[in-house]
Amino acid sequence: MYIVFITPAAALRRFPIYRLASRFYGHSNAITGPLILGGILKKAGHTVEVYEELNGRLPLEKCLKKADLFCIYTMTSTAPRAYELADIIHACSDARVIIGGIHASALPEEAAGHADQVIAGEGESVILDVAEGRLTDRIIRTEPPQDLDALPLPDYSILKTPCECANIMTTRGCTCRCTFCTTSRMFAPYRQRSVESVLDEIRTYKTMGFRYINFEDDNFTADKERAKEICRRMIAEDLVFKETFFFGRTDMAEDAELLTLLEKAHLNRVLIGIESLNEEALDEIHKGQRREDIIRAAEACRKYKIRLIASIVLGIDADSRDDIRKAVQFAKDLDAYQLQPAVLTPYPGTPVWRQFQEEGRMLVPNWEQYDMMNVTFQPKNMSAWELQNEFYHAVKSFYDLPSSFRIGKIFGAGYTVRRLGLAFFSHIGAFGAQFAADHAPGTHYYKLKQGIYEKEKTLICGSEEASPSIRSRSGSSPAPQPVSSHVLRSESALLHQTSRSGTHSSL
Repeated sequence: MYIVFITPAAALRRFPIYRLASRFYGHSNAITGPLILGGILKKAGHTVEVYEELNGRLPLEKCLKKADLFCIYTMTSTAPRAYELADIIHACSDARVIIGGIHASALPEEAAGHADQVIAGEGESVILDVAEGRLTDRIIRTEPPQDLDALPLPDYSILKTPCECANIMTTRGCTCRCTFCTTSRMFAPYRQRSVESVLDEIRTYKTMGFRYINFEDDNFTADKERAKEICRRMIAEDLVFKETFFFGRTDMAEDAELLTLLEKAHLNRVLIGIESLNEEALDEIHKGQRREDIIRAAEACRKYKIRLIASIVLGIDADSRDDIRKAVQFAKDLDAYQLQPAVLTPYPGTPVWRQFQEEGRMLVPNWEQYDMMNVTFQPKNMSAWELQNEFYHAVKSFYDLPSSFRIGKIFGAGYTVRRLGLAFFSHIGAFGAQFAADHAPGTHYYKLKQGIYEKEKTLICGSEEASPSIRSRSGSSPAPQPVSSHVLRSESALLHQTSRSGTHSSL
């Protein structure tokens, strides 16, 4: 069979200018799930191609002429595009469509309105049987694999879109239970690969010539002794890359040996969830950290030359506008290398999702807006548009000219250029949103500013009265259009697609 995997991107993210902007945020990379599953199918003798729409054009017309099977990955914000592609494929060819990924795993019945089959969960154990027709159920719910070492590595030879940076998942799941996070719930239990398995993958990418890698675990330093051993082996075997990104938590600052090894192994770019400086807000989201932990972590990153990407969550019930602005200024004062302001997003299956449903605070019926950059619910302490404005105020105030040159003095001239690029695109994005809010009826921003969502009071999740923008193959409306840890693949606020979801191996 000729099999095509597609990781869709929303319309905005397929624009060339957006792809250009994303290059200032980080290096192009690919979600690992399709590369693992595609590799399994390739090994079985099938011809496989993988496309990431975020990084390059999908030659859909060419694929329609030769593909027997399309496998489409979903995050919540890309679900409308995934369904659109599935419907086009069914209309224009006899190819089958399988849909999987984090969104389809949360709402498989919705995805089944557009697919021949849906894989809910991690797909390694079933992908071959589904592709070759031995498993025929419309929705296939999988059990998480326990022995991660037995799984194949991602196969980058089948990737047909640009990729500068290899992604590595050394664990699946998360040890924490933040109320807004999908990963800790949908990919439980927390599982680790052996250090030797991880080193085998790192060696592979070094041999392939990659200069950049990302550790896409929700918390690479959750097991500090294991993280130290990986770093020691990387140093000892000269498996150090120009830049290595990872997700961490503030507690990494408690271990000087760990920080030293991270520095020597060039794990020199970390995203830490500050989320808020308001301790009531931190308790509300079950973050498990205090203000002093955040300060200590930021000081440690500066001391050990680890560039800090500070993530804050906008819209926590306990936070006011002043709390949000204090958090942004705090990140700036600490010389955070980048800021990831993430609008609180109620993803299916999370406590935040259930809470907002029960309280009738869901506003936006279009899944495409559920990307951590757009407000989709009624905040507690301000209007929806006021919270949206806080997102743009955050990026404009953080990415300004003086801080760009200050960052350059700390990290080098190249980072001044990157920061200036982020400043330019942040200000352009904010201007575009404001213009749409004032002059473009029908757009998300216009509806937010004019209070149209509040007036309509569209209750999207679990309501039969919702009005989704995508229709199923039969022409009837599918389940309502609702949301995506990280993951992100990024996976995210600003331009980071892998934050807090999306690099696991469901389809």
